[in-house]
Amino acid sequence: MTALPGETPGTAGTDTPEGDEPTGATDAEAPARGEATDAEATEAGASAAGTGGVAEASAAEATESAEPTEGAGDTAGASADGEGDAAAPVLSEAQAELAAQRELRERIAQRKAAKDGPVAAGTKLSGTAADLLAAVRAVESGEKTGTEFFDSHLGTPTPRRAAPAPVAPPRRPDPAAAPVERPAASPEAVDAVRAVLTEGGAPEALARPATGTLGEQAAELLRADPWQLLAVPGVRPEQADGFARALLGAGCGPDDERRTAALVGWVLERAALQGHTALDAEAVRAALAERAVRDPDEAVRHAVEEGVALVFQEGAEAGFEGAEDVEAEAPAEGGATEGEEAEAPEPVQVLLGLDRYALAEESLADGLARLLNACEKGADWAEAAAAAPSPSAAELIRTAATAGLVVHSGGEAARAEPAALIAAARGLGLRALGAAHSEDGRRRLAEAVGAPEAAVTLAGLLSGTEGPGRDEDGALALDLLVVLDAPQLDVEGAAVLVEALADGARLVLSGDPGVLGSAGAGRVFADVLAARACPQVVSRTPDPGPIGELVSGIGIGELNQVAAPGKEVVIVPVRDAGEAVHRTVQLVADSVPRAFSIPAADTQVITVGHGGAAGTRALNEALKQRLNPGPGRFGGFDPGDRVVHVPAPGRAVPGVVRSADAEGLHLDCGGTPVVVPQERVEAVVRHGWALSAHQAAGMRWPAAVVVLPGDAAAGLSRPWVYTAFGRGERHLSVVHGVDQALPHAVAQVPAQERTTRLRPLLEALPTPDAAS
Repeated sequence: MTALPGETPGTAGTDTPEGDEPTGATDAEAPARGEATDAEATEAGASAAGTGGVAEASAAEATESAEPTEGAGDTAGASADGEGDAAAPVLSEAQAELAAQRELRERIAQRKAAKDGPVAAGTKLSGTAADLLAAVRAVESGEKTGTEFFDSHLGTPTPRRAAPAPVAPPRRPDPAAAPVERPAASPEAVDAVRAVLTEGGAPEALARPATGTLGEQAAELLRADPWQLLAVPGVRPEQADGFARALLGAGCGPDDERRTAALVGWVLERAALQGHTALDAEAVRAALAERAVRDPDEAVRHAVEEGVALVFQEGAEAGFEGAEDVEAEAPAEGGATEGEEAEAPEPVQVLLGLDRYALAEESLADGLARLLNACEKGADWAEAAAAAPSPSAAELIRTAATAGLVVHSGGEAARAEPAALIAAARGLGLRALGAAHSEDGRRRLAEAVGAPEAAVTLAGLLSGTEGPGRDEDGALALDLLVVLDAPQLDVEGAAVLVEALADGARLVLSGDPGVLGSAGAGRVFADVLAARACPQVVSRTPDPGPIGELVSGIGIGELNQVAAPGKEVVIVPVRDAGEAVHRTVQLVADSVPRAFSIPAADTQVITVGHGGAAGTRALNEALKQRLNPGPGRFGGFDPGDRVVHVPAPGRAVPGVVRSADAEGLHLDCGGTPVVVPQERVEAVVRHGWALSAHQAAGMRWPAAVVVLPGDAAAGLSRPWVYTAFGRGERHLSVVHGVDQALPHAVAQVPAQERTTRLRPLLEALPTPDAAS
């Protein structure tokens, strides 16, 4: 293989003729700045729907402005392509089930009551949000039970762990929520909103999304508070400002409390798209100052009073007075007497967060503690550990025998160890199951265990379409659950999963810490590892072959030259984006099938972003023209097209188009027939010859072609390279045009930090020994 670090790779080992000229692709467009998250791209799509006098930025501008992120999801579909969905936003499975779990607030409130200062929240909400806050406080104060809350606000009580019906939409929905059936907005409400939007110079296309977001009273809400338009995905502050000026005239300004409260919520939503569950209060103030807010401190205080955000003070929980005030009061609290030197106050970090993530993190921390402290140790695992196929597998079996919560980390080869644990537990008569992030991961796990029924997808398990179902208490009928690809767990999904496990069940979180993080907010796997709240098993099984050696080096920040006698790793240097597209098509259609007998259908192209001259859109267009040309008669798709279906955030399901009719677009997703309704096709289906690394995480193919054009340099990082290079089982081709940016990213650009509260919550929990 051509040397990677320190020099531009040469042409040795390539399968492509050097004399070929690039086909009609143009030079690199504006530099791709990393992979836009689903929600960010959705915002661009909503803008593209037309913003009239409100929007000045184009959809392409909004899409390409997404900052590079190592963890934010970049799932496929029109959202990822910058094409918004005009349908009303919908609740994901995780959001819906979390809503039904809000009775957990009573338990959370009891734990908070034991602390010095409760979390501050406001009392000036209106509408559904005010009803919800009043109900929660009634439960916290003991005036009502959690059951009464569900009876009065959600109709028929729902079992604690059963999947509930969707509840009233929150103030700001998940921009990339999974499709869930919801009552359509009434024509009268939509017409009323359309009239207000027209009066304010906003596009009528926003009428239905605004009604779906704000409810039947959307017209009244927008007229009273035009900045509520910021709750609609795709609307930016400058657009909402123009709408407000048109409606309110001189009666509004940059420090209008309605504007500043909406801006705080918008800033926190944007942070969630980057993976944060909370944000430092100083960062929020700085963001407000950039938006011409003259008193950011007062704006933050008002937003907290209004219930737009919750405030948390790590290290000294008290009412929100600002970080400076807390630090000033700390010496007095220490009780220093005259003549004594007052101790320096402990630094206090003030965080702001949205209610949905605060609830999820509190619920998840409590649930993990419950599993850790309620483990049943009746079975004898000694013989199973002795028969394990490797020392690391034996260690994992012995550890799982004595703990209710275990974290297991390792590379691709280490996936055999949780498979051995599942097999051992099933041999002991326990109800053991493994859940993977993707259908491909499920298939590989089933093969390793030797029992197809022992492996499911995580989404199928939680939805009830796969796995053992629920017991009479609403818990999953399992004694042991192993979750593979655990870094893909976001905090809301993890909270749902843990709540679904019965007392006494064992949970093993297994994954590779080096891969890209979850599509949603949070860093569950990394936080549990860092908190050291449970036993950890680190695999000693190395990934084999040249690809395994290359990826292992990347994981520790080294881009090494590896010996590849069978051309397992090939470097293809390119001069520009046009040549990158040409070489990629040549590799997929000709070189890889000829040299390795791997058909084009088993070769996956991976690139940094969706936009640009060599992004997924450009590559998919070129690959379709070569591999399956056609007019796109089914909404841009033809039978035989390779596609990716995104049924929920962070879930990219590869498939092939079979046909289309009045029912919708018919796909074959790994042998499972899927019908996508016609109105959802544009939002959740896109061509899939080329994917982003975030979409490819948790899956592997016989061959992978990683495309790195010159404009991709800004989007590279060590986790991105580690994830992309590890997707090929037998062969990896790197279409290389970033020069020294690749070794620089591996050596010096680690994963983007995420601000979360899960780690300190876990560190504050009593250990099993202390609890006993």
